[in-house]
Amino acid sequence: MNVLFLCTGNSCRSLIGEATFNHLAPAGWHAISAGSKPLGRLNSGALALLERKGISTEGYFSKSWNDLPLTPDIVLSVCGNAANETCPAYLGPVLRSHWGVEDPAHAEGTEEEIKAAFETAYGILHHRIEQFLALPLDDLKNDPEQLKIELDRIGQLLP
Repeated sequence: MNVLFLCTGNSCRSLIGEATFNHLAPAGWHAISAGSKPLGRLNSGALALLERKGISTEGYFSKSWNDLPLTPDIVLSVCGNAANETCPAYLGPVLRSHWGVEDPAHAEGTEEEIKAAFETAYGILHHRIEQFLALPLDDLKNDPEQLKIELDRIGQLLP
């Protein structure tokens, strides 16, 4: 099963989701990420955070949803609600859920405050991914309605 973490720029939150999911996922599950308007570069704060967590980012890059190497089975949009951020809507025939997370790339303040914003975004995504992977995935793969209910529930969770 392939999970797409989707946002606008594909430089920060979707990268964190992709890398964290792949770090934790069991065999047979794989994440990719993309954006509707990719920045073409990965956010240095997100890369530093993932390095601190011991999560590899080798081979990851900012890409458009038009350039995906495969069709995802599940799309998790991770755009937040601050600043009227518009989340792109993947239009393919896939199971979709919204896991909104505020964008730490726009955090302002001291270095510690900015670092804390990245930790918060990571904490939310990590917690939700752990909850996702704790589901009876073999059963839910064949029950898309129940899987959608579970993913929507998880998308509301905070650590």
